[in-house]
Amino acid sequence: MNVLILGSGGRECAFAWKIAQSKHLSKLFIAPGNAGTAEIGENIEMNVNDFDAIKTAALNHRIDLVVVGPEDPLVRGIHDFFLADDTLRHIPVIGPQKFAAQLEGSKEFAKEFMAKHDIPTAKYQSFTIDNIDQGYAFLESLKAPYVLKADGLAGGKGVLILNDLAEAKQELKEMLGHQKFGTASAKVVIEEFLDGIELSSFVLTNGEDYVVLPNAKDYKRIGEGDTGLNTGGMGAISPVPFADDTFLKKVENRVIKPTIEGLKKDKIPYVGFIFIGLIKVNNEPYVIEYNVRMGDPETEVVLPRIKSDFLELLLATYFKKLHQYKLDIDDRYATTVMLVAGGYPEAYAKGNEIKGLDKVEDSVLFHAGTTVKNNKVVTNGGRVLAVTSYGEGFRLALEKSYNSIEKIHFDQMNFRRDLGFDL
Repeated sequence: MNVLILGSGGRECAFAWKIAQSKHLSKLFIAPGNAGTAEIGENIEMNVNDFDAIKTAALNHRIDLVVVGPEDPLVRGIHDFFLADDTLRHIPVIGPQKFAAQLEGSKEFAKEFMAKHDIPTAKYQSFTIDNIDQGYAFLESLKAPYVLKADGLAGGKGVLILNDLAEAKQELKEMLGHQKFGTASAKVVIEEFLDGIELSSFVLTNGEDYVVLPNAKDYKRIGEGDTGLNTGGMGAISPVPFADDTFLKKVENRVIKPTIEGLKKDKIPYVGFIFIGLIKVNNEPYVIEYNVRMGDPETEVVLPRIKSDFLELLLATYFKKLHQYKLDIDDRYATTVMLVAGGYPEAYAKGNEIKGLDKVEDSVLFHAGTTVKNNKVVTNGGRVLAVTSYGEGFRLALEKSYNSIEKIHFDQMNFRRDLGFDL
C-alpha cells in the first residue's frame, strides 16, 4: 500500500515511524514533512490546506490511504473533498468529515454535544460582541479562576485562565471586541474552573466500534512547575500513573461510550481519532475538550507503546472491522521531552544547526520543527525535537530522555527538566 500522511510536526513523524514498520506498506509519503520524515519516507512540499495539490499528489503517487495529522485540513473539509471527487472517493481518509470536525473547530458545538448526551463537563455559556454585557454578568456569577476559550481554532493558544475578575472582563473585551485570537475569538465560551489533574484519552473509531489507545499526560506551560506561557506541549508521559483501572472504567462508561453513541444518535459519520482532554476531579472524569486528531506531543508516547501493526489498525477502522481487532500494548512507560527554540512560544530564531543526533542510542527522536539546509539538519519551528524513551517506570524513561538530550545541541536550545513533577 502507498500511504500519504498530511502534516509536518512530531505527531506526523511518529505516524511515519510507526506506519513504516507495517508489513502492508509499499511506499510512504509525507506532505510537507520535515528532516526526520525525509529519512523514513518521501517528503512532498505542499501546504496541508491546498486540497488541489493534495489531489494531484494522491493520484500521481497512487495513494491507497491518507492519514490526516493536524486539525486545520479536517475542519476545512479535506475528507469531504475526497468524498465529493469521483477520482478520489475510493481512497480511505483517516480523519472525520467537516461537520464532525466541529467537535474541535467550535468549542460551543462541542459543549452542546456534551450537554445533549450527558457527558460530564464544566458549566458554560457562550458569548459574542452583541451580548458582551451578559458575558460580564456570567463572569460575576462565577468564582475565580475564570476560564475563557476562543470558540474556533487558535493553535492551542486560545484558552485563558485568570484569577482576577476585572482582568477576565478586560480579556473578554480583547477577545470579542479586538479579535485577540482573530476570527477564532469572534465567539467566546466562558466556563467554570474545574480544579483537578489533567490527562488525555485517545480513541480510534469508525463511528460504530472503537478501540481505546494508551492514555497520556502532557505538559503545556513553557516554565518548570507549570509556569509561564502556554505552548503546543513541552513533553508527555504514558501511561498516566494516577489513572487506575477504576477511574479508566469511569472514563469509558461515562465519556467514551456516550461520545460514540452520541455520534450515532446525531447521525454524525466519523472515521478517525478522538482525543478527549480530561480532568480528574475528586476521582471523577470531566471533559475539558475534544480534538478530532491525535495530540502532539502525546502521539510521540502513545504510538511507541502500540505493538500492533498500526497500518492494519487504521484499515480495520476504515473498513469497519474494529470489533474483531485486538490491540497489543507495551507495558513499559514511554516519555517524551520536547526540545524547543529559545524564545518559544514567542519570537524565536530558525536555521540553527542541530548537532549530535547521530550520537543518540537509547531514545527515539521524532522531528518536529526541522528541515535540511546545505546537507545539515537545522531548526525550522518553535518545537524542534521530541526525545522519546521507554522505561519500567516513568522516572527511568525520563532519565533516558534527559541523558540523550545531553548529546544534542543547537543554539538557544530549551526544554523542561521537571516533567513528571506532579506525579
